Amino acid sequence: MSAKFFVNGGIVTGRGDILNLLRPLLKQTVTYVYLRGSEVVASGTGWVERIVADEPQTSTYFTPLVICLNVDSFEHLEFDTRPDQLLSYTLVQGDERIRIEFAPLDRPVDAGANRQLRLPESEYVQMELSGLEPDDA
Repeated sequence: MSAKFFVNGGIVTGRGDILNLLRPLLKQTVTYVYLRGSEVVASGTGWVERIVADEPQTSTYFTPLVICLNVDSFEHLEFDTRPDQLLSYTLVQGDERIRIEFAPLDRPVDAGANRQLRLPESEYVQMELSGLEPDDA
């Protein structure tokens, strides 16, 4: 049996393939919509902090502050390429689906979502912290 291949979209069931497809989401701000059947249960914008596989003790969770994706929480991943050439992801488990997309850059991110703090160089001081030397312990 030969390996499958996908061009700009498809349905992926292999754990390694799902992990590789989700990897670009790491450390990115995304929008998400959680559906049970056809009913929207929750939606929001959050920061993808972790993507894991082979960690059964780690849950998948979505909050406005942090998102953790465990590949093993889902049966498969559906993906498509949007007109702006970014991917749209749908993680599926039974009748539950979570649609994930990169957050648009042309609108403000929801309040509470992670933003990079920018300070003028003249308004901060860089400090170095050092630990105890072995002889000082």
